[in-house]
Amino acid sequence: MKIWQRGTDRYAEEPEYGAAALRFLYETIPGRVLLRAAVDPRVSRWRAKYQKSPKSRKDILPFAERCGVDLTGYDVSQFACFNDFFTRKRENRTDAAEDALIAIADSRLSVWPVSEELVLTIKHSRYTLREVVGGGIDLAPFAGGHCLVFRLAVQDYHRYVFPDAGRIVSSIKIPGELHTVRAISERFRVYARNSRVCTLLETTHFGPMLQIEVGAMLVGAICNHPVTDFARMQEKGYFEYGGSTILLIVPESVQIDEDLIAQTELGFETQVTIGEKIGGKENPC
Repeated sequence: MKIWQRGTDRYAEEPEYGAAALRFLYETIPGRVLLRAAVDPRVSRWRAKYQKSPKSRKDILPFAERCGVDLTGYDVSQFACFNDFFTRKRENRTDAAEDALIAIADSRLSVWPVSEELVLTIKHSRYTLREVVGGGIDLAPFAGGHCLVFRLAVQDYHRYVFPDAGRIVSSIKIPGELHTVRAISERFRVYARNSRVCTLLETTHFGPMLQIEVGAMLVGAICNHPVTDFARMQEKGYFEYGGSTILLIVPESVQIDEDLIAQTELGFETQVTIGEKIGGKENPC
């Protein structure tokens, strides 16, 4: 899989960890039989229980080596279990201007338009915004805006932040299944089927935003902090083990950096890090 790297202005080949197992689950008849059990959140809870046990410590170094996780600055002996390692904290900074839109997670980013009818077409799957977020949220401000898809791979830092200062208007948790968020699962329309938390934000510089954490296969939990008011770059929460995705829905008035849109149109995701500039307020002139 090729990923666009903004800093080097080139494409990099990124390994897909667990690709063979996913092909078996999604592309073979025996695999699809097992898939029904694999996407049950109870399986992820069982997996999470093991990863919070001291026995799981032995998995940390092999996983870090296999997935290329940089552990510089961490004392691995201080992790009591695999989950401690996977949800490890670090200090995040940004050099972006105060009114810039920033990346909220270390991830692979793609950008998709929201139609005036509030329809999203992400890769080969078509969604209405209403079926993604459920009821109880006014979606009118997002007509004609953009949906930013931050896809976190298992090797990524799995904590995420708020894109701007502001306050939480409402938050809704929607239980569901736990399909992988990779392209192999496109026909399953995962963003409308997977477990997710939909949070309506009122932000200082950009107005209303929707931040939606989407659980994926083997994700033990989506863990959001109980806050009402927040600062830009403040940690919103974290995912337990597994690759996951965050959708950020922004109004039409938010301008997304052109290179991100262009790479999505070419069929490539762009690698971004927390705090990196990805857009800003549209110039009214």
